Amino acid sequence: MMKSISVTAVIPAFNAEKYLAEAIESVLSQTHRPVEIIIVDDGSTDETVKVATNFEPHIKLIRKKNMGAAAARNVAVKMASCEYLAFLDADDLWAKNKTEIQFSYIEAHPETNMVFGLTEQFISPELPDEHQHNLRSELQKMPGFLAGAMLIKKNTFLKVGLFNEKLELGEFIDWYSRAKDMGLSYHVLDEVLLKRRIHTTNMGIYKKQHLKDYTSILREALARKRKANN
Repeated sequence: MMKSISVTAVIPAFNAEKYLAEAIESVLSQTHRPVEIIIVDDGSTDETVKVATNFEPHIKLIRKKNMGAAAARNVAVKMASCEYLAFLDADDLWAKNKTEIQFSYIEAHPETNMVFGLTEQFISPELPDEHQHNLRSELQKMPGFLAGAMLIKKNTFLKVGLFNEKLELGEFIDWYSRAKDMGLSYHVLDEVLLKRRIHTTNMGIYKKQHLKDYTSILREALARKRKANN
């Protein structure tokens, strides 16, 4: 029989009034619900806070000035009281059995540091038909090397370190690169555990000017490898 799951779910939210309720509901409807749900409002100017407070006392709400998703996640990680961490963006959804099957795998394979699942993208229903047609090619299942598809022990996460708050995009790519360099083991389950929403305000669409972040990530990863080989 599965032990009680001690998981903190972390949801950073910035101007997420359209989708936040669905994200929270996907956490609350888990077959094994996280013990703690921390939502960090990252200086929203819309009704994000109002949406979040509708779910109290099931969630903890933290409000802070806008500093980006990495900083928002870091605030929640520091406050998390549970043994495990799981992340979810405010516009995405978890499959109903995400935490259950990931925790079951870690119980059976305690040598595994990180457990991921597959990710499936879906088009947000409010998009106009012509936009939906153009985005059909984006719909696919893939290994979910994303924060929202991961389950990890908090103390293991902190051994790698917090997210790089200087990055506006790619903060998880940077963190995962550091984790691999440290030799953390991982497993990818073959079930879809994260559903990523495609919509007009996705970070990757409107912050292409920050693609330089990816160059910085690659440069730092190469520097770590050179240092390790010397």
